[in-house]
Amino acid sequence: MSFHIHLSGRVKKVVDETLPALAADLVATGITACDPTLWGPDAEDEAAERLGWVQCVTASRDLLPDIYLLRDDHLERGITRVVLAGMGGSSLAPEVIAQSAGVPLVVLDSTDPDQVRAALEGDDGIGGTVLVVSSKSGSTVETDAARRLFEAAFRDAGIDPAERIVVVTDPGSPLDASAQAAGYRVFHGDPTVGGRFSALTAFGIVPAGLAGADVEELLDEAEATLLEVAIDGPQNPALVLAAAIAGGEPRRDKLALIADGTQLVGLPDWIEQLIAESTGKDGTGILPVVMLPVSPELEDRPADLQVVRVVDEAERFHFFEHHPDEVLVSASLAAHFVVWEYATAIAGRMLGINPFDQPDVEAAKQAARELLEARPAPTPAAFTENGIEVRASDATLVEAGTVAGALQALWGRTPAGGYVAVQAYADRTAFGELQGVRELIAADAGRPTTFGWGPRFLHSTGQFHKGGPATGVFLQIIVPAQQDLAVPGRPYTFGELIAAQAAGDAAVLAARGRPVVTLTLTDPKTDVLALFEAA
Repeated sequence: MSFHIHLSGRVKKVVDETLPALAADLVATGITACDPTLWGPDAEDEAAERLGWVQCVTASRDLLPDIYLLRDDHLERGITRVVLAGMGGSSLAPEVIAQSAGVPLVVLDSTDPDQVRAALEGDDGIGGTVLVVSSKSGSTVETDAARRLFEAAFRDAGIDPAERIVVVTDPGSPLDASAQAAGYRVFHGDPTVGGRFSALTAFGIVPAGLAGADVEELLDEAEATLLEVAIDGPQNPALVLAAAIAGGEPRRDKLALIADGTQLVGLPDWIEQLIAESTGKDGTGILPVVMLPVSPELEDRPADLQVVRVVDEAERFHFFEHHPDEVLVSASLAAHFVVWEYATAIAGRMLGINPFDQPDVEAAKQAARELLEARPAPTPAAFTENGIEVRASDATLVEAGTVAGALQALWGRTPAGGYVAVQAYADRTAFGELQGVRELIAADAGRPTTFGWGPRFLHSTGQFHKGGPATGVFLQIIVPAQQDLAVPGRPYTFGELIAAQAAGDAAVLAARGRPVVTLTLTDPKTDVLALFEAA
């Protein structure tokens, strides 16, 4: 068994009660056979075109020789720095593969001008850099902007972009056509695999493999795990995990994801995207919350919070006996990919939703496009305190006239069973400490609190925020870049793009009745401290 799972307390009882029906319905067998009827007639057409991830390992093996040849060619020419421009599933899986393997991969999943500039220039300029442009649709605005910038930079440095840009996209996409015409090296993804299920396809293994990860071993481990999840029975780890995260009555609809001593760096972030975007729709869903082993929600655990703790070795399960009613899991990275994908699809069936669509993601994208075209004047701040400009979706949230008062008003709007979502539009490489505000807010608000970097989260938890239960309250933290950066060939800058993305998402949330407070830090170096004090 490559995926080890241990249950205790209530969750063990829930699984024992739920598992027989799942096994009797032959759900795992159906997924392995790519049966699109498992999720009901409304989802059948979409599911028929989205189950390629079940059988993707064989096709991915065929890519290995080309990946290794290209990697060797890069090394021979002194190209040692790999930058990945991608969003959502196109960046999160290769990021965790590379980090867990201990190989350097620069992930550009932002439109923040400072973060984009840092990815472009690196420590030694662009001379030793290759850019991997990864987009299933071929029309992702963030990825398109990054590609345009790197193309121009390569030309300015006297480098042919065709020698330094690698493209991963679905066949026939707009990016596929333009990349082929430009002479770029193109790897094709499988159009029958959705982005968040694409970890073991070209979108996961090409960037990570070019960065130096042993992706052949990854595929070997995945193949072994696929045998374990293919058969219905009480030993199937995917059935057990699905029952644990989606079973029970009342159902615990918040899922704490904790990396506790594991070497799989960033795995909870990948799981977060997979579950949130797959289940957060039709007014229901499972809200994943990435936590630390000492996060405040764990001290006085809400009744609607289920905890999954990822540990490095199953032999260490007994060290966590003082954490009752938790799910303990231990596995290789590839086994995690396979089991979580199966479990998420099974959870979708249990919730009665289509786990393969994302009907509410487009709304924020459209709002951002409209703002870029209309170029309206910025909304005036309701007030400014200690350099922090405060705006809100309605005036009652800012009546106190202080940052702390606005936050307390926002927490007060959290309904029973609700949650807080913190969204930071900032350079995450320079302001990583902002993530620490999640712990303070969780303690202050007394509810599970998510944290996402914008615009990255729009391609993951953004679907849950707008399509899941209407129980969230939202705090935007905006850190304007020190210097803007033009997007070559576009009538807007990176700074204007990220501002439109933040404002567009806030407008869509407000239109759907979600309370939003926006804090803009005009002097980040000092305002971050003021924000922590207010929180």
